[in-house]
Amino acid sequence: MLKFIGINDIDRKAWDDLVKSSAVASWFQTKEAYAFFSSLSFLETFALAVENDGQLKGVIVGYVQKEGGMLKQFFSRRAIILGGPLLANNIVKEELVKLLNELRANLKRKAIYIEIRNFNDYGGWSEVYEECGFKYEPHYDVLIDTSSVDAINGRLDRNRKRNIKKAVENGLVIEQELTEKEVRQFYSMLTDLYREKVKTPLFPLSFFLELYKTGLGHFFIAKNAQGELIGGLVCVALADNTVYAWYACGDDQNYKQLSPSVMVNYSGICYAAEHGYSKFDFMGAGKPDDGGYGVRDFKLKFGGELVEYGRNVFVCNPVLFELGKLGVKLLKRI
Repeated sequence: MLKFIGINDIDRKAWDDLVKSSAVASWFQTKEAYAFFSSLSFLETFALAVENDGQLKGVIVGYVQKEGGMLKQFFSRRAIILGGPLLANNIVKEELVKLLNELRANLKRKAIYIEIRNFNDYGGWSEVYEECGFKYEPHYDVLIDTSSVDAINGRLDRNRKRNIKKAVENGLVIEQELTEKEVRQFYSMLTDLYREKVKTPLFPLSFFLELYKTGLGHFFIAKNAQGELIGGLVCVALADNTVYAWYACGDDQNYKQLSPSVMVNYSGICYAAEHGYSKFDFMGAGKPDDGGYGVRDFKLKFGGELVEYGRNVFVCNPVLFELGKLGVKLLKRI
């Protein structure tokens, strides 16, 4: 019998087994990710699933995110599902429809919209998503094959090779062991980047401290010859599968000969190869229609593959959704 189940009824072993077997597994749909998101007071975490005749067929983990005071929170409520649903390889239409419809029903009063950010190819289910009201939006990502370090170096852009060589010659050092103080320094750099260039919300410091304290985050920090922190990257990883580059920054303007942004990402890519992961996921490279997207060009110079797995969006409240989009445009202009 097909039925919807909540977080308390999901069999933990069956969940682990589904992560290991699913062709669309990601770290963000694991029980460890659910526990991590649940530990953050500023997020409202959710997890739901469907099973059929006792077999777990699909799981969705996500969170409701909002910013600012009460008024801004009301207009910024959105449900984010990173990675896309965790699906059994033999899931059928009826089961996926049940999962998506239950997702809508559970979140319709909590979020203005639901956004599924796919890190795998869900193209085979596009008609089901559309049928359930989840509109497809094109969005790029860049994936790096990390089968070997030699293969990684062989695909690097000529400029990347030059950046790496100069950085090493000029004394840049990458460290993975860091202190809480250095996590705070890394966060301060990220805050500047998001305020001045990215202009989208950044999680509070507690997010990064929790990744650090739990050991779930893989940190790579760049230091100059004087030991000053000038860049950083934090990743999460799905065992034997993928390393995900969640947040990165570097003071490239003041340290051009050290290329800290290049070096922290290159170090993360090499880490994936050296520890048996099959790929390195940059977690996004913009929309196809956004013209000269500098971040995409930056990521592609590491020799990766440009893919379009896209996003699926269901709007729970169309009026508030349009008002929210207008507000975001105004804030970016300001």
